[in-house]
Amino acid sequence: MTADFAQAGLLLFFAVLVAILTQRLRLPYTVGLVLAGITLAILKLPVRLQLSKDLIFSVFLPPLVFEAAFNLQWREFRRELPVVGLLASVGVVLAAGIVAGGMHALLGWDRGSAILFGVLIAATDPVSVIALFKEVGIVGRLRMLLEAESLLNDATAAIAYAAVLAVLSGLHQDALGIAADLSLAIGGGALIGGSVAWGCMLLAGRAADRLVEITLTVLAAYSAFFLAELCHGSGILATLTAGLVVGNSRAAGSKSDECRRSLENFWEFAAFVANSLVFILMGMQVAHLHLQGWWLAAAVAIVLIVLGRAATVYPLCALFAPGRLRVATAHQHILVWGGLRGALALALALALPVGLPDHEAIVTITFAVVAFSVFAQGLTIRPLLRRLCQAS
Repeated sequence: MTADFAQAGLLLFFAVLVAILTQRLRLPYTVGLVLAGITLAILKLPVRLQLSKDLIFSVFLPPLVFEAAFNLQWREFRRELPVVGLLASVGVVLAAGIVAGGMHALLGWDRGSAILFGVLIAATDPVSVIALFKEVGIVGRLRMLLEAESLLNDATAAIAYAAVLAVLSGLHQDALGIAADLSLAIGGGALIGGSVAWGCMLLAGRAADRLVEITLTVLAAYSAFFLAELCHGSGILATLTAGLVVGNSRAAGSKSDECRRSLENFWEFAAFVANSLVFILMGMQVAHLHLQGWWLAAAVAIVLIVLGRAATVYPLCALFAPGRLRVATAHQHILVWGGLRGALALALALALPVGLPDHEAIVTITFAVVAFSVFAQGLTIRPLLRRLCQAS
């Protein structure tokens, strides 16, 4: 345990150096972290920490999801909910179907494995999306659309992944059982997250100490996640709900501006630490990626993922074209190309049963897709934004 903390501290030191260097070179911080991770792996730094489903879900996702939800304004979120809700539900299902169908038809993957891969890779990852677009400096409606959709479709993908895995393992054979599990995951997650957050806020109202209030928000983030998972609800959705409740109760002025600033500063720091460790560890595992024999499959997967994203964003956004929720064409382009994949996809891939058909292919190609997402999309999103802004 002591060695793990020491290694985490060493990685954070490298992350600080990367932050300074990327600011000078005007490179995305996430790209610099992955490159640093690759460099450290090549140098064979003795780091035992490795990305795993437990590490990502139990340590990194709660603070990252909570921090992003904490900063969402409920009024704006509610206004955009029809758009982001459709993209995060129907959009994820359509994108997953396109990827799964393509991998099965073009590469001959087992149907169940193809569906699992399609589901785990369909959602844009909040860890990657939020980190990148904070660096780029996107504000206004586009940032709301990107952050809210990535948070919601993150929960959708995790819930769908669990449902498909249950069907493949024989736990469910009928639509009624699947529907019951989905309802429990969605309703239970939201209810638990809201209840935990309100309980913590009631306690915070009795304290005049901002350190106590910060501690209670940390408890809200983690306890909402773990309680929901324990009750077979969606931990991600629970933490998202808790973050919305806590963030908007603060916005309502229940505490002083000083408390609000303290909470914002703390959660910004917590997200920085979590992001830094996620991406540097991701780089260390990407360095060991062996694509020999998987190049064609990786290329096919990347093309299908981009096409699947485009085939959902443009038609679904077109439904809102006549009304006040119309999404500008330039924003749609950013939604398509800004749909990064990252730690969530890796966590779900690493959690797959070893005996699953095409298991090695799924894990290897998921890492390849994430590497493409970080480098190809991460390095080109800023020029794309600049070009689209000039054109508009």
